[in-house]
Amino acid sequence: MITLAEIWRYPIKSHSREALDHVDIAAGQSLPLDRAWAVIHEATDQDGRQWAPCRNFTIGSKAPSLNAIHSQWSDDRSHIHLTHPALGAVTLDPQSDGADLVDWTKSLIPDNRPKSTRLVKCHERGMTDTDYPSITIGNLASHRALEQIMGHPFSHKRWRCNLWVDGADPWAEFDWIGKTLRIGTAEFEIRERVRRCNVTTASADSGERDIAMLSILNSLGHQDFTVYAVATASGTITPNQKVEIL
Repeated sequence: MITLAEIWRYPIKSHSREALDHVDIAAGQSLPLDRAWAVIHEATDQDGRQWAPCRNFTIGSKAPSLNAIHSQWSDDRSHIHLTHPALGAVTLDPQSDGADLVDWTKSLIPDNRPKSTRLVKCHERGMTDTDYPSITIGNLASHRALEQIMGHPFSHKRWRCNLWVDGADPWAEFDWIGKTLRIGTAEFEIRERVRRCNVTTASADSGERDIAMLSILNSLGHQDFTVYAVATASGTITPNQKVEIL
């Protein structure tokens, strides 16, 4: 039986990671509070009012140390607590303390990259990597298959996926394109594979590049891992729920 194993969201694009014990899915929307904020840099004029491609933001593929930031919202969602192994911890209100976040992370931005300038709220929806409100779905069996190829374990957190399922065959998710995945009353249309970038070469614990992930994927004949989905029916989902492929 396939089940939902884990739920993750990333409140500040490339600057946070938070595990959830449940989430309310709304049809046509990205995961609630997922990529709800993003950090723009000095080489863009975007302000978060509409969707924009990743190149407009400070992101982990260009600044890998960002990948090691973990986060936790306060119960009233007024403040977010961030931790990083090299920076310690900071708690801030993203509505008013964006400059504090930029200052806290400035040492993580490589000298050859545009400097972060401002934290912006994403007004239309979560600032996902697609021009539609996507939710990423990963298959833990595929992750374990990669571990076997490499000959050692590594954290699946580096994939920055929203929903992880378990109990499926390795790589089965690629056959789900065009199908519907159902968890309780929530349904997801599986749209396309996620083509991976350099963010996956960095550890989610240290932020250091430690695996030639793109070369490993390309040795399999593609550069893809996990899939993009769109929520088509609403519902509350929790880990251990049964997953159906329709």
